[in-house]
Amino acid sequence: MRPPAGLRAYAHDRSPGDEPPPPGAPWDAPLADVAFAFVDLEMTGLKVGEDRVVEVCVERVRGGAIEDRLETVVNPGERRGAEHVHGIADREIAAAPTFAELADRVLSLFAGAIIVAHGVSWDLAFLHDELSRLGRAAEAPTHALDTVVLARRALHLKSYGLAAVAAALRIPVARAHRAGEDARTTRAVFKRLLEALSPTTPRDLWEVRVGERIPRPEVVAEVAAAVAAGRPVTVVYRPSHRAAEPLRMVLTALAPPHAIGYLLPSRGRKQLRLDRILRIEPDTAT
Repeated sequence: MRPPAGLRAYAHDRSPGDEPPPPGAPWDAPLADVAFAFVDLEMTGLKVGEDRVVEVCVERVRGGAIEDRLETVVNPGERRGAEHVHGIADREIAAAPTFAELADRVLSLFAGAIIVAHGVSWDLAFLHDELSRLGRAAEAPTHALDTVVLARRALHLKSYGLAAVAAALRIPVARAHRAGEDARTTRAVFKRLLEALSPTTPRDLWEVRVGERIPRPEVVAEVAAAVAAGRPVTVVYRPSHRAAEPLRMVLTALAPPHAIGYLLPSRGRKQLRLDRILRIEPDTAT
């Protein structure tokens, strides 16, 4: 069984969902009001439809505080494997609940929340597969935020694996490839990426595209406001193949797919790709 088409198409370029998320809460609510469900799954392998979930962690967080949490080994039945990766022994699996026994609990943690994971298409694909086995495929989530996509936009790294991103952001990792630790690391990474991208709503994060040159509508609106104001601003810009840099500028024109202005104090002309603008900050120079 393959994952739904929308989960395959955008594995590394955008967060999942063939169509935009439904309007209203939680996608259009202020970030502080939104419940985020940070998810990590460990599997017996990587073949959707054959391999099974062997561990799950979901941390439901609102305003930086954990509202609820589930972390458990899962009994995948006869399908075993990948112990050398996750280190889960057969004796732990034998005493663990099945996914069928956990499904209601997992879905309750997702209710009204936005799922966040690192490489989230894999997690959604295996959740869809497990729920399909129970005749509950319609309850499988289809929209989520992917910290791989957000990191690729905000950071310039050689690798965007969770351990590499955490190391670049100086986030300590006690042990990789266990669901609880990976979910905690993803939550810490997400917090730092919010600082880099300065979204006001989760939808603004879902609009991040890598490789498509499609700008976030929220950023386009900020550029338009800066052009209308005609005052200096700091544009935090992530050029191709380089780390993000602050540019003190006066923006003079919005000409999609570019923003045009001049640098200060040199007044040299500068053309910026809109999709590579991370955020616009008020000018604080005197």
